[in-house]
Amino acid sequence: MKILITGSKGQLGNTICELLKTGENSLGKIPTDYINAEIIAVDVDELDITDNLAVQTFVEEAKPDLIINCAAYTNVDGCETDRELAEKINADGPENLALAANKLGAKFVHVSTDYVFRGDATTPYVETDQCDPVTAYGSSKRNGEIKVQSACEKHYIFRTSWLYGLIGNNFVKTIRRVAKEKGVLTVVNDQRGNPTNCEDLAYHILLAANTECYGIYHCTGSGECTWFDFAKKIIEFSNIPCTVDPCSTEQSNRPAKRPAYSSLDNRHLRQTVGDKMREWKVALKEYIIKLDALEK
Repeated sequence: MKILITGSKGQLGNTICELLKTGENSLGKIPTDYINAEIIAVDVDELDITDNLAVQTFVEEAKPDLIINCAAYTNVDGCETDRELAEKINADGPENLALAANKLGAKFVHVSTDYVFRGDATTPYVETDQCDPVTAYGSSKRNGEIKVQSACEKHYIFRTSWLYGLIGNNFVKTIRRVAKEKGVLTVVNDQRGNPTNCEDLAYHILLAANTECYGIYHCTGSGECTWFDFAKKIIEFSNIPCTVDPCSTEQSNRPAKRPAYSSLDNRHLRQTVGDKMREWKVALKEYIIKLDALEK
């Protein structure tokens, strides 16, 4: 098997590459079909997914059986100020890859977000709920989903949220850094969602991609919390002396609108390969132990 992974230097891309090399993580072993798979790991310096001709040429030469697209423009506020770039990376790029995959008859995995929803629900969103993004980031990611669905028959779209991994920047690392520097934090307490460990997401992506159960998946950590709750647990598990105070979204004064409620229900996972996503506090605690070991 030959697997092309784009955005391989990001936190999810890197995690998938490592999982394919080791064959297992905290959730268990990956399918044996991945043993000895040839991994073609690329990032923007090797392949610009927004360049359609470059993508078609690269994929035709590499001839992968599976393409996993982890490349994305995830700066929510940045997307508001540069909508054109957001569309190129989050919509046009995935379409280019999906078209190339379809031409080969390869499977294609695309990673999306909870921001495709309006964020005003009171119960977790399921995969079939109506999308209604209210940010440039959410709109570009939703457009990417639509283009992938049209371009490639064998597609899997994984919506996730509040993602953190060992490589790259994320909320957990930011909270730890600021807590150590300042000893006091103010974090919004009126936005609810699902913290998700990259290891858990990577594992389920590989499980699903080894089947013919195509379509949209929600894949987030089990249980929900606010960003304030999340930050409190990060500080607790990290044993950092720091005071964490709550604030409202309005007080946080961010350029782009944030969803008040964007919890996802992993219904399609349960109906197909099974949902082994860990409870968010359990996954976070293990992650921080690993992060501490790396930072020593």
